[in-house]
Amino acid sequence: MPLAPTRITATLLLAGALAACGGEADEGSRPTSSSTGSYPVTVENCGADVTFEADPARVVLLKSSAVPFLHELGVMDRVTARAGQYPADYYDDETLAELDGIPLLTDELDSSGHLQISQEVVISQEPDLVLGQVDNLSRDTLDAVGIPLLEEPALCGTGGRPGFDDVYDQLETYGTVFGREEQAEEAITDLRSELAEIEAEVGSEGSGRTAAVLYPTVGGGTTYAYGTGSMAHPQLEAAGFENVFGDVDERVFEVTLEELLGRDPDVLVLLHSEGDPGPVEQAITDLPGADELTAVRNGDVMTQLFNFTEPPSPLAFDGLARIVERFGPGS
Repeated sequence: MPLAPTRITATLLLAGALAACGGEADEGSRPTSSSTGSYPVTVENCGADVTFEADPARVVLLKSSAVPFLHELGVMDRVTARAGQYPADYYDDETLAELDGIPLLTDELDSSGHLQISQEVVISQEPDLVLGQVDNLSRDTLDAVGIPLLEEPALCGTGGRPGFDDVYDQLETYGTVFGREEQAEEAITDLRSELAEIEAEVGSEGSGRTAAVLYPTVGGGTTYAYGTGSMAHPQLEAAGFENVFGDVDERVFEVTLEELLGRDPDVLVLLHSEGDPGPVEQAITDLPGADELTAVRNGDVMTQLFNFTEPPSPLAFDGLARIVERFGPGS
């Protein structure tokens, strides 16, 4: 399904969007043709072949997870608009300066952390690439008006077990799309070295402790846990822990306090999308009976922003380093 990124008037874009509907396929992404800055190039993303006739010049970001990839490749200047939350703790000063120069369409999220934005607002930006799918703006909707979409492979709903190699693969994909293959290879080499250093610090024997990664609902409600279908699993393994939900092949799923008590992890890593981490920890520690959890009783609870774990990106390496710093040898 080749997609030629073209500029179309806002009226035509909106008309096409309102007539379109559809869903997402369920496979990851990888380059299917090589590029050295020559086009067209094609990548496979979530089961769809996406063809670019030229390197994208007007990119709209609907999720923050693509930012570290684009920064590594030096193409943040291609982003003309963004939406969602971009917590400053994720980024160095250079990346923050890049983001500050990009107009923010909206940062409104619902209670589960999903972006609230209309099709019309996004399409009126006349992008030649949209990064990140949201509930009401599918690939089919954008296909109908000639705008390609790329989603992070781990969020495609494929199942399977992600890992750090998926970060390298996605760097190669973005390198292909933007004609920045050399920069992608340099970034991969740096990340491989970073991972090797962390694994050497942890040691081959690991910590002998168990852990769980959770996403609590602040203010009461569902608590979610992450299994082997998430980046949380290889991140815990690299930090020297055994994931207590390592027998669950789902990415994320609801979990009760009774289930947590039964598995009783030594360490808890709590994820959140933005804001003060204090209420996130309280969402677990204030649960009736939570003081019976070993991690809570020993104070071995850590709160971390979501993209430091999910989906696989260069930020997952930073998240791993933070976990090791908090719970690793000598801590």
